[in-house]
Amino acid sequence: MSEQAGEAIAQGAAPVRRGAVAFIFVTILLDMLALGVIMPILPKLIESFVGNDTAHAARIFGLFGTAWALMQFVFSPLLGALSDRFGRRPVVLLSNFGLAADYVLMALAPSLTWLFVGRVISGITSASISTAFAYIADITPPERRAAVFGKIGAAFGAGFILGPALGGLLGDIDPRLPFWASAALSFANALYGLLILPESLAPEKRASFRWTTANPVGALHLLRSNAGLTALSVVNFIAQVAHVVLPSTFVLYATYRYGWDSKTVGLTLAMVGVCTMLVQGLAIGAIVRALGERGALMLGLCCGAVGFSIFGSAPTGPLFWLGIPVMALWGIAGAALQALMTRLVAPDQQGQLQGATSSVQSVAQLVGPFLFTLTFSYFIGAGAPLHLPGAPFLLAAALMVACVAIAVRTLAATGQAS
Repeated sequence: MSEQAGEAIAQGAAPVRRGAVAFIFVTILLDMLALGVIMPILPKLIESFVGNDTAHAARIFGLFGTAWALMQFVFSPLLGALSDRFGRRPVVLLSNFGLAADYVLMALAPSLTWLFVGRVISGITSASISTAFAYIADITPPERRAAVFGKIGAAFGAGFILGPALGGLLGDIDPRLPFWASAALSFANALYGLLILPESLAPEKRASFRWTTANPVGALHLLRSNAGLTALSVVNFIAQVAHVVLPSTFVLYATYRYGWDSKTVGLTLAMVGVCTMLVQGLAIGAIVRALGERGALMLGLCCGAVGFSIFGSAPTGPLFWLGIPVMALWGIAGAALQALMTRLVAPDQQGQLQGATSSVQSVAQLVGPFLFTLTFSYFIGAGAPLHLPGAPFLLAAALMVACVAIAVRTLAATGQAS
């Protein structure tokens, strides 16, 4: 099925303008930028609604994050299935306009309840990112997908580098201003797409809409439709869980072990973002051409394991920094994994695949924070058999080793090569 699906997509890809790929890049960049802009100000805004009670605000902020991830889990397969039925363009554009309207709602929110509603809607509309990746699968030949997925992935890093900085500057002027800026970015992106974005999925390649596959549980049936796809999905899930160690424990870990202040933490995160962008935007294409998708996947997973090991065992801050370029090479694995998975489904299932994959990632985002924060808390506590503050990162390294083992066995069994 792999080769047949790949050939069908390569031959049937709709002719699109060069600007279409640029639009998808800008769509994801602006989505991430808009999310990043509100990141430094949303906790403070929540705090203002609860009488400046920081502990209470932290619990509510966690609830907001969980609700956002839950909406991603529920709606990613639904939007993916809708895009398989009606095309990618209407789903992406409606989501962009919806996201713009949502940020306006949050900018005007008179209470914590309305702010929560806005965050829920944001989770729903941001689920269109899976449709954006399906668009790329439609218009890109199989052998070039890993490189293009990598370049699109660079938009995530750029958005999270620039967004918080811009949000912090705007938030100092007015705590509601970042929401207005995010609304303007999303609305401008939607208008841009309305003018230049062609449809990528031809009518004859569309699938009928079925509720049985448009929900998170039903979408997983696609991931179980073939042994190779199932195993690669397991690799993706474990890797996504491992990735959560960074946002969930990095700040706590760096402050506790290295005594870093907020400036050093911010500069370190910027360094991570820059290295990630360089790998995603410039290196993936050349590495995939040299090693093939299979080799690129294995290299990326191994670099992830080594990078997490460095993070968890580094006794000083400068040694921790040495792990950043190694970890950045992990990004090769994500693009190669996505490319391999798209080869295993038909053209009219690309949206469903991306939706199901996003749901799997959302589950990882729900599981990961508890796993790593509890691990960190246990190993720095008085009752721990070993004082090991780097335990969360070493656990993430072990998860990546498991990914390597599963990937080796799967690719050998399915005969997938470059």
